[in-house]
Amino acid sequence: MKRSIIILSGLTILLGGLLAGCGQQKQTAQKQKITLMQTTELTSLDSTNQATLPEFNTLTNTTEGLYRLNKNDQPIPAMATKIVKPTANGTQYLFKIRRNAKWSNGDPVTASDFEYAWKRAMNPANNPVYTYIFSGIKNADAINAGKKSYQTLGIKALNKRTLQITLDHPMPYFNKLVTVPVFLPQNESFVKQVGVKKYGSSAKTTVSNGAFKVSHWNGTNDSYRLVRNNYYWDKKTIHLKQINYLTVKDSNTAHNLFASNKLDDATITGVTAKELQNNADLKHVAKAWTYYLQVNQKNGAPLANQKLRQAISLVIDRKTLTKNVLADGSQPATSFVSPGTATDPTTGKDFSRETSTTLGTNTKKAKQLWQAGLAESNQSNQTVQLSIIGDDQDVTKNVSQYLQQQIEQKLPNVKVSIKNVPDEALHSLKADNKFALSQWYWLADFSDPINYLGVLATNNSLNSGHYSDTQFDQLMDKANSAAANNQQVYWQTLRQAEARIQQTSAIIPLYYVRESHLVNPKLHGVLYHQAGEHDYTRAYLK
Repeated sequence: MKRSIIILSGLTILLGGLLAGCGQQKQTAQKQKITLMQTTELTSLDSTNQATLPEFNTLTNTTEGLYRLNKNDQPIPAMATKIVKPTANGTQYLFKIRRNAKWSNGDPVTASDFEYAWKRAMNPANNPVYTYIFSGIKNADAINAGKKSYQTLGIKALNKRTLQITLDHPMPYFNKLVTVPVFLPQNESFVKQVGVKKYGSSAKTTVSNGAFKVSHWNGTNDSYRLVRNNYYWDKKTIHLKQINYLTVKDSNTAHNLFASNKLDDATITGVTAKELQNNADLKHVAKAWTYYLQVNQKNGAPLANQKLRQAISLVIDRKTLTKNVLADGSQPATSFVSPGTATDPTTGKDFSRETSTTLGTNTKKAKQLWQAGLAESNQSNQTVQLSIIGDDQDVTKNVSQYLQQQIEQKLPNVKVSIKNVPDEALHSLKADNKFALSQWYWLADFSDPINYLGVLATNNSLNSGHYSDTQFDQLMDKANSAAANNQQVYWQTLRQAEARIQQTSAIIPLYYVRESHLVNPKLHGVLYHQAGEHDYTRAYLK
C-alpha cells in the first residue's frame, strides 16, 4: 500500500511537471511578440523610391525578393526556387518563381511583379533615388543618362513563373546584389488600385509577400506593428506572432525601455553605451557601415576646393570622437569602405585594411592647406561660413557639436553652424544644396566594395555632395565593364578607385559603426547581417 502511494505520488509529480512544462510552452507560444526600435520615423514602404534605414529594416522583415541572406550573409532562395547560375557569358539569368508564393492579400506572386517593380524603380516620374544600383543590368546606364526609356531595362517576365534578367556585362556579385530591398517585387494590380503616389504610405496602402505584413501604421505615427502574413509560403518556419516597432531617438530612453522590458533589442550609443559595456545583455554587432561627411562640392560652395576639404579632415580627432563622444565600440575611419565588407580574393586581405591611409590629426598641415585653399578660392579676406546638417538623433547632434568645436578651434576665419532636423527635412536641405557638410552614412547592401564606391560616381542619385572626378569615373566604368570578367583587374581597379577617393577628399570619413545592442536573453534566431539589414523573421523567444 505504501509502495502504491509512492508510485502514485511520483506519477502525480511527473504529471504536474508535464502540465507545467506544457503550460510554459503554451505561455511562451502566446508571448511570441517582440518590440524593436527605429532611430527615425518610417516615412515610406515604397521600395522603388526610398533608401532609408527604417524602410529597409521594415522591408527586410515583410517582403522577399528573389533571394534572402542566410546566417553567413550568403544568398539563399526566397521567391526564386534556386540559386541561379548565369548563361550567355555571364550576362543572362533565368529565374523560376515559386508556385506557392503569395501576397498578403492572397494574390499570387508572379514574374511580372518583379518586372513592374524594377522598371518602376527606374521611372523618372516616380522620383527614384536608388537608380545607380541597377547599373550593369541591360540599358540601366542609358536609362539613368536619359538616353533610353525605363521600359527598356533588361528584365522580362516570359510567363507567370519565369523571369529573365539580362546584363550589359558580367557582374560577379549579382546574386548578392538582388538581396537589396530596391529589387523587391511589387503587386502591380494592388499598387494601381491604391494609386502609385499613395502606395507604401500607410499600412492600408501596402501589401507584403514575406513572413510579416505592416499594421497600425498611418504613415506618420512613430510606432507600428508587423503581424504574420498567413499567405507566406514558408510560414512553418515563422515563430513570432508580432513585431512591434517604436521610434526611439535617445540612447538613454532606449536603455530605460529595455530595462523595463519594453524593448527586446535596443541599440545604444554615447555615454549610455560607455556605461553599459560590461552589461550581461550587451551584444556587439559588427557592420559594414561607415559614417562620413558629405562635402558640398558644387561650384561656388565654400568647400569646393580640395585643399579646404583636406584641411577639415586633418583637424578631426577621430580617436577622441569614437572613444569619448560615441563610446560604443565604433572605430576611427581611415577609408570609405569599412572593414569586414569584403576580402580581396587576389591578395587574401581585407579590402578596407589594404586600402586605408592614416587619418590622424595634423593641425599645422591643416592650417597651411586651409590658407592655400582660401587663396585659391578667393575667400582669404572673409570669415568662411560653414553649415553642418544631420538628422535629429541624439548621437548625430553630439557628433555635430564635436565637429563644430574641432573646426572652429583649430582653423582660422571659420564659423560653423549646426542644423539637426528630421529625415524628410534633411533630404530637402540636401536636395536644395543648403549645406557645406552633411553627416551621412553608407551601410553596405551587399558584400562588395563597389557598393560603396559607386555612390560617388558623377550623376549618381545618392551623390549629394556632387563629387565629380573624371579619373574616378573612368575607374568605376572599368570595374563595371572590362574588368568584370577578370578578378585581378577587377580588384586592382577597386583599390585604385578607393585611393582616388582618399587622394581627392571626395568625402571625409568619420567612423566605422560597431553597434551596441541590449538584447533580451530569451531572444534567439536573429540574423545580424554585417552587410544588409537585420533579419528577425526566424527569431523566437525561448
